[in-house]
Amino acid sequence: MPQFAYEAINEAGNPIKGVLEAETADAVRTRLLGMGYIPVAVRKGVAAAASGGFGESLEDALTRISAQEMILFTKQLRTMLGAGLSMLEILRVLEQQSENPKLRRVCSRMSDQVKKGSSISAAMAAQKGVFNELYISMVRAGESAGALPAVLERLTYIISHEHQVRTDIKSALQYPITVVIALVGAFFFLLKFVVPTFAGIFANAKIELPWPTRMAMQMHTVVGEYWYITLSIFLSVLIVLYLWFRTENGKVTRDAFFLHIPIVGMLLRKAAMSRFAAIFSILQASGVPVLTTIDILVGTIGNAAIAKEFRRIQEMIKSGQGLAGPLSRAKYFTPMVVTMVAVGEESGNLDEMLSAISEHYDAEVAFAVKRLSDALGPVLIVGLAGVVGFFALAIFMPMWDLTQAQTKM
Repeated sequence: MPQFAYEAINEAGNPIKGVLEAETADAVRTRLLGMGYIPVAVRKGVAAAASGGFGESLEDALTRISAQEMILFTKQLRTMLGAGLSMLEILRVLEQQSENPKLRRVCSRMSDQVKKGSSISAAMAAQKGVFNELYISMVRAGESAGALPAVLERLTYIISHEHQVRTDIKSALQYPITVVIALVGAFFFLLKFVVPTFAGIFANAKIELPWPTRMAMQMHTVVGEYWYITLSIFLSVLIVLYLWFRTENGKVTRDAFFLHIPIVGMLLRKAAMSRFAAIFSILQASGVPVLTTIDILVGTIGNAAIAKEFRRIQEMIKSGQGLAGPLSRAKYFTPMVVTMVAVGEESGNLDEMLSAISEHYDAEVAFAVKRLSDALGPVLIVGLAGVVGFFALAIFMPMWDLTQAQTKM
């Protein structure tokens, strides 16, 4: 989504600056008016940082704020707000206590904007790439409702929960990825150094090479003598795919493909359902309108194919339909999700039902991660057996023929 740099006048009559993501400049002006600001100027793109120069900008680009640091930042912000400290005092303490230089600069810049009369949500929105749309929208909702500490507590849960899910998935994939890398390395080593040596011996003995050896030699020729062509084709394919995946259609196609991969696709769907339910539940409990909630989900669900379905759902809701009906006609949403959302709408307890859905799919994700880990073991063993078996045939079949020939002599 495009970013727009804006200048506006806040409720106190002070000028403020910041950055917002929106489809058009008019949408930015509408959001500013909704936040109680008077728009002065809106320009597409992000203005350069007011201070710090190139070195600081480069360091910000190279330094990342981890999930653990963001969790700690949110917890500390909530605790100090609950203790009655002013926002300026909180930001000063956070700046002093943070060990991450990028986070210290972020706190300093937010403090400067709050001094000029900006709200904390607007100050966060101006920090490019630090706070996502979900974080900013929830903080804005907490400010409007006067319940910012409670909203920050919910935010801490969401960040912690999603970090745990990502960590579990990475842990499940770490061993298989290591094995695959080692397997590919062994494949190319055998192809480059071992097979040609034996093939030369067999050729000198004038033995007809069997098909596994001939195939291995052909692959050796492609990799060894025409490596630049192979590398060029490989890099060209990667570049084309990279550029295509940056387009909207490319992202949707890629993410839809992942959702249909056996075992992996089911894990991704369950993780998306858990995220959808958790975010929707918390935003509803925080008083965020349904259409705004869907806007936030589009930018934070992490899957372009599901985000496209949310856009369709949003259009149906705008036409006067509820939430359960559009969900039932959308892809990827399970019957259980649709049924519980329908019950929640009928009973007026939608946030509670969504919270129950989130808890259910949290357990499902944990089970799916274990199932993925268990399933990858046999797949890797079969792959390893295939590679070893192929090279064993390529080497030992002609050796057997050579032995037979020597015996007859």
